[in-house]
Amino acid sequence: MIGVFGGTFDPVHIGHLRLATEVAETLGLSQVHLVPAAIPPHRGEPLLDPATRLDLVARSIADEPRFVLDDREHRRTGPSYTVDTLAEFAAEFPNEPLVLMMGMDAFNGLPDWHEVERILELAHIAVATRPGSQAEGRAAEWLAERRADPAALADAPVGRIVPVAITRLDISATTLRGFIDQGRSLRYLVPDPVVRHFSRG
Repeated sequence: MIGVFGGTFDPVHIGHLRLATEVAETLGLSQVHLVPAAIPPHRGEPLLDPATRLDLVARSIADEPRFVLDDREHRRTGPSYTVDTLAEFAAEFPNEPLVLMMGMDAFNGLPDWHEVERILELAHIAVATRPGSQAEGRAAEWLAERRADPAALADAPVGRIVPVAITRLDISATTLRGFIDQGRSLRYLVPDPVVRHFSRG
């Protein structure tokens, strides 16, 4: 199975990388493709330009052989819709089940995503959970209808939703951008390449 972990990564931080690591370990994924969004459809202009975000992710995962930087959304025009990305993965890896990885906040917003029903026809979803996080509204209904244990993913090619408990790390890119604005250190919150990038000059 191949993991697909998208996001703005503005900047990439250890919360992103621990989520990817722990979900990959729990589900036994052969690869995790980190897919930085070029034009995120659900938020404003990123702080970092596309080339910088790609470079920082690449350098941050360079020593993790299971992780792959995937720049396909930067090679497409228009908004970076997850459904288009998954369709490309499905065509490229027709014999590999896909697992879309996300946190609970993103999962709760999933019903508003572009062509969400087709997303569920293209991949399984792994939802990283932490103490106190829970599914709400339509997302909760989907979880109740489609919930599966990790071992059961092989029983269906797509459409299962698997909660994965991960280490609680309350780090957000929004908070980090505030630190950057204030000139505060990012050390121990982000990978060393990100620390060095913002320490220049």
